[in-house]
Order: sequence, then C-alpha cells, then structure tokens
Amino acid sequence: MAITRRQKEVLDFLSGFTQKNGYSPSYEEIASGLGLSSLATVHKHVTNLQNKGLLQRAHNRSRSIDVLPSRTGKRGVERLPLLGRIAAGRPVEAIETAESISLGDIIGNREVFALEVRGDSMRDEHIVSGDYVLVERTRTAREGEIIVALVDGSDATLKRFYREGNMIRLQPSNIEMAPIFAPATSVSIQGKVLGVLRKYV
Repeated sequence: MAITRRQKEVLDFLSGFTQKNGYSPSYEEIASGLGLSSLATVHKHVTNLQNKGLLQRAHNRSRSIDVLPSRTGKRGVERLPLLGRIAAGRPVEAIETAESISLGDIIGNREVFALEVRGDSMRDEHIVSGDYVLVERTRTAREGEIIVALVDGSDATLKRFYREGNMIRLQPSNIEMAPIFAPATSVSIQGKVLGVLRKYV
C-alpha cells in the first residue's frame, strides 16, 4: 500500500527509535524527532499509518505504537514462522514455538544489499558459489571482518580485511588461494557481510 514521504519518515523514525530504546516514542518525541510543531499532525500520520495496517496502537498503555511487519503479495514473504531450534549435534527435544523471523530481524535499520557469490575463495567460512551474502553498506571495517572490496576501482571481491602498514591484505578463506595485497589507496570498502542465504532447490 502506498504511503507518503512524510508517512515513511514517521514509520522509519518509529522503527529506529523503538530498536534503539526498546520502547516506542511518545507523540512529543515523534514531533521533536521529525521537526513537527503540531501534535495533531503527528496523530494524523499515526492514524493514517494504522489504517493502512502498518502500525497498531494499544489504548490501554502508554508508548503503545508498534510497527507491524509489512504485508507482501504471493511473490514475497516478509516473515517466516520460527518453529524452534534444531540440533546439529546431539538430538534434542523438538518444541514448537510461536515466534517468527524476518530479514528485518537480521538487518535492523542498516542499509543492506545482497550479492550472489561466484567462486569458492570463502568456502572455509561456509560461503560458496551460488550463496547470497547480505552486505551492510559501509566504507570502513575492522580487522578480520569479511568485506566487499573494490580494488583499483573495478575489481570487486569478497575477502577478510587486514591492514598491513600502507598495504591492505584481502585474505581468502581457502587454503588453495593466495591473499591479495594492494596499496590502501587502491582499495575501497563497499560493505561488510552480515549474513548468508543459501537455496538448495
């Protein structure tokens, strides 16, 4: 369902505030955060978003504005039921839960894009050709993080990042492959890996 630019700003503010603080903002905090002078305007936007099924409010408690998962058509699935935990070692009792999980639970409010992996340079990290990596867009990384790097402005690669003096070492996780060494000035970090998706069928 289409929403206005201002409604999207309200929705994004609510999501970010709730994730950061663990509770939803008051109308005054929404107005202050978005530079709105009128609480009536905030109320109007919240009501419209509620009518569109993007928010819900509980009238019997304060700070009761909850952002709902967006609804998608048959081609998209926003949330999946999380039915419990499965043992990869010794078997454990299977207990079904009423939880759910979505990509939003993994990526939060970060700016994230996906890339399909080609090649096996990261196979020892269990990232293999055909997988999809979820990448947080960033220009910086800490030592040892798995990053998407652009070398010499044209060659993109997925490697672990290490700084060695004026050089950058882009380390594969495959003992059959050698690391890439490049001057720090020729390496541009495009993002760092948050997770991996794999499809078997």
